[in-house]
Amino acid sequence: MSQESGRGAGRRNVEIKARVADPAAVETRAAAIADQGPFDIEQDDTFFTCPNGRLKLRQLAPDRGELIHYERPDQGGPKLSSFVIAPTTDPAALREALSRAWGTAGRVLKKRRLYLAGSTRIHLDRVEGLGDFLELEVVLDATQSVAGGEAEARRIMAALGVEESDLVSGAYVDLLQARG
Repeated sequence: MSQESGRGAGRRNVEIKARVADPAAVETRAAAIADQGPFDIEQDDTFFTCPNGRLKLRQLAPDRGELIHYERPDQGGPKLSSFVIAPTTDPAALREALSRAWGTAGRVLKKRRLYLAGSTRIHLDRVEGLGDFLELEVVLDATQSVAGGEAEARRIMAALGVEESDLVSGAYVDLLQARG
């Protein structure tokens, strides 16, 4: 099974990111509503300078990675993300080429525990240098509205005990840069 929301052009999801004070409690709630999981994933994300949206290379193994371009607003609540994922079998060489061509904007190392609940991907992330977070991705098909995805994200937030005050905007790379 693919560990990401989708591949190819024209994919969309509704996302939220939140700080987590009690990862064990959130995981217990996630396991209770999940259809599948947990799946443990280690990710090494290198972000590149990009004039439009964000461009990152996610290395999952020495011979497996994904180049991901996405666009989404930097806001705390549910937000639409449009993205394209291109798999690679040589992430190290691709990182080197893109770093030389565009320059790097930062690197994020994380351990992710993934649960699937219907069309929603529940990510429990431990981010090196930042701590514990929750990301929700409500995967939208061509017929689903953004409003429907936002409503689903809010429903799952409530089921997991996530408050509006827990939400964060931006990407992990932004949070790391803000820390210095």
